[in-house]
Amino acid sequence: MLDNPDMSDADYDRLFRELQALEEQHPHLRTADSPTQRVGAEPESELPKHRHRVPMLSLGNAFDDAELEAWEQRIAKLVPEVLTAGYQLEYKIDGAAINLTYERGTLALGATRGNGVVGENVTANLKTVPDIPLRLQGKSWPELMEVRGEIYFPLDNFAHLNERREAAGEERFANPRNTAAGSLRLLDSKMTRARGLRFFAFHIESTEPLPISTLHEALDLLASWGFSVAPHRQSVPSLEEAKVVIRDLEHRITSLNFEADGVVVKVDRLELHHRLGIVGGREPRWAIARKFAAEVAVTKLRDIRINVGRTGALNPYAVLEPVEISGVTVSKATLHNMDVIAAKDIRVGDFVEVTRAGEVIPQVLGPVRERRTSGTKPYEPPKACPACGTPAERPEGEVAYYCPNGACPGRVLEGLTHYASRGAMDIRGLGVQRVQQLSEAGLIDDVAMLYALEPAALERLEGFGAKAAQQLVAAIAASKAQPLSKLLFALGIRHVGGEGAKLLAATFGSMDDLMAASEEQIAAIDGIGPTIATAVGAFLEEPKNRDLIERLREHGLTFEEPATATGSVLSGQTFVITGTLPNLSRAEAARLIEDAGGRVTSAVSKSTTAVVVGESAGSKLERAKDLGIDVLDEAGLLRRIGAAP
Repeated sequence: MLDNPDMSDADYDRLFRELQALEEQHPHLRTADSPTQRVGAEPESELPKHRHRVPMLSLGNAFDDAELEAWEQRIAKLVPEVLTAGYQLEYKIDGAAINLTYERGTLALGATRGNGVVGENVTANLKTVPDIPLRLQGKSWPELMEVRGEIYFPLDNFAHLNERREAAGEERFANPRNTAAGSLRLLDSKMTRARGLRFFAFHIESTEPLPISTLHEALDLLASWGFSVAPHRQSVPSLEEAKVVIRDLEHRITSLNFEADGVVVKVDRLELHHRLGIVGGREPRWAIARKFAAEVAVTKLRDIRINVGRTGALNPYAVLEPVEISGVTVSKATLHNMDVIAAKDIRVGDFVEVTRAGEVIPQVLGPVRERRTSGTKPYEPPKACPACGTPAERPEGEVAYYCPNGACPGRVLEGLTHYASRGAMDIRGLGVQRVQQLSEAGLIDDVAMLYALEPAALERLEGFGAKAAQQLVAAIAASKAQPLSKLLFALGIRHVGGEGAKLLAATFGSMDDLMAASEEQIAAIDGIGPTIATAVGAFLEEPKNRDLIERLREHGLTFEEPATATGSVLSGQTFVITGTLPNLSRAEAARLIEDAGGRVTSAVSKSTTAVVVGESAGSKLERAKDLGIDVLDEAGLLRRIGAAP
C-alpha cells in the first residue's frame, strides 16, 4: 500500500530463487500461500476492487545467458517449434503493471495488477495519462478486450518532482517505480495528472480472434489504435541473436528516460503460447525476463560515520569518494550494522565494491582485499553516541548499538521526522528539511512544541510565506484527531510498530489505562510479548516521557481509541484468512473482522476461532481440519459478522 519496499529487487530475486529451489527439492514444503504461488501483492487500499477477466501473470527471471539457454531448452522439449518461432524483445520497464478494459473502443475501466486476480479500480487517475487513449483509433478493435501495459515515471519528470518537493520542505521520493505506483492511488486525479506519468502497452486479451499471428504484430496493432508501445523493441529469429541484442540494449540503458532492469524475451508466435501454458499458476512459459546485472563500481571508503535513529539506534554508513553508478553519482552508502562491517572486515581506506541494486539506497558489498594498503585498521564500534557523547549500549541479543539519551539531538531530529510521517501523525508539509529548519531556529525540540507553533513565527523563516505557514499550522492542528494507535506509533517507542500500537490501543482503549497497566498485563496481549512490554513499560516510566504525554494532553490530542462502528460481535475471537476470496481482498476481510472486535493472525493454532477460506487455500485449511477449527467461506464470515442475511 505504501509502495515503499524495505529490500532491493536484487535481494528479493535472490531470496525468491532460494525458495523456488527449496520447493523443487522438497515439494511437500510448497504451500498455497507461498510467494512462489502468488503473482503480485494483495490490493490493500480503500479503492474499489476489480476482478480481471483474465489473470495478470508474473515473469520468471534469467540472470545470465546460461539461464536463458536453459529456459529455451525447457520449453523446446514441450514444443519443439519454439526453436524456429523467433522471439520478441522489449525492455522490462520498471513501473506499475495495469489492465485497461475497452468496450466498443472506449476505455471503460483501468485497474492495477493487485494480486493478479483482483486489482484496484484507478480509472479516474489513468484517464489523466496522455498515452492511454480514451477512445481507440481505427475500427478493427474487438467489442470487448483488456490491454495490459506498464505505467512509468519519466526520469526527467521524477527529478523535477523531487526538486519541487525539496523546495517545499517535503521528503524526496525514493525512486520512480514506487512513486508511479503510489501516484495511481491518489484520491485526487488532478494530483496524478500533475505527476506526468506515461504508459507503454504490450499485451492484448480479447474476447474474439484478432487478425494477427505474432507478438510484434500485436504491438503494431496497439500502436495503430493509438497506444504508445515500448521503444527499441525487436524481433529476432533465434536465441543467439537475442543475446546479442540484449547486450546492446543493456549498453543503451543510461540513455533512456525511464527505468528498466532487463529485457523481456517472448516467443513471438501467438499460437504457441497456449500450448506452452503457465508454470505454477503464475508465470507464462513463453516469456522470461533476462535481468541486467546490478551495476557495481569500485571506489575508496573515506570514512565510516554514524546516523542516530529515532529509537537511539546507531546506524553506520559509508562516506565514499564520489562514483557514478547507473547514471547517479554516489557518495554515501549503507553498511547495515556493526556485525556486517566486522564479518566483511570493511575498513576506512579500503577500496570497496558499491552497488545500487534495485535502484534504491546504495550499499557497500565488501572490500577489494587485493587493493588494501598497509596501515588500515579494523573498524571499532562507537563507544559513545556521536551526537551527544552518551556512552553507547548494546542490548543483549540485538545487533544494534544504541544511544540511551532520550534528549540526544540526533534522536530528537529523527523522532520529530517520524512523528510527522504518513504512517504516524501524517502532518503534511513537515518533512525532514522542515523539521531540521524548525529545530535549528529553536522553535521545536520535542513533538509537543509543534502544537504551540504560530504562523507569525514561521513566516520569519526562509521559504515560509503567509500561506505556507498557515497550512503547516493547520496540518499540525489536524493531527490532534489521530487515534491513540497512531499516537503510540508516532511516539517512537522501541519495538512498537504500527501493528503493535494498534494492539495496545485496542486492548487498553485509552492512554490512561495503558499507563496504569503493568508489564505483565501488556505482555499478556496476544502478539505483544515480553520484549515489547518491557520497552513500553520503560518508556512510560521515564519522567520526561510522562511529562511529554501530559503536555500533549494539554494540547488536546486524542488519547483514546475510537470504538468500532460494527461493535464487538467477534470480541475475543481470532481468525486466519487464506486463499483468494470471491469479492473481498484479504485486507478488506481483515478490516471487517477487526471492526467487529476480532483479531486476524497469519498462523493457525489451537487458539484460532475460525479460518476464512477462499480459492487456492492450502496448508492452513488442512491445519484447521486437523485441529477441528471452524472453516468459513466469505459468505459465512459476513453472516457471522452480521453483514449479510
